[in-house]
Amino acid sequence: MSTVAAVAVVALALLHVYILVLEMFLWTTPRARASFGTSPEFASETRAMAANQGLYNGFLAAGLLWGAFASDPVGFQVRIFFASCVAVAGLFGALTASRKILFVQTVPAVVVLVLVLLAH
Repeated sequence: MSTVAAVAVVALALLHVYILVLEMFLWTTPRARASFGTSPEFASETRAMAANQGLYNGFLAAGLLWGAFASDPVGFQVRIFFASCVAVAGLFGALTASRKILFVQTVPAVVVLVLVLLAH
């Protein structure tokens, strides 16, 4: 895998670690509420749901990091699988929650997929 593709995979993983932190630990803070466009009341009522979403983002990050450091052919397969999962989750989120997700999650995942495929 090329250095550019490896850095892109790790960057996508770190984005999902950041989302994990926002959703699991900072959900009711002004920073997270501004990021997700929620009110204090909504954030308080949905704290457990957001923590669950954060955990799933952590799984995506873990898979991306596994793929970034695993030897091929498994590493390549894992990178493709988890970057595709991020892209699909982003598309679903953009369709059901906020179009912003398309640019925050889907576009970076597609860029990573292209870089990984080109490097293979």
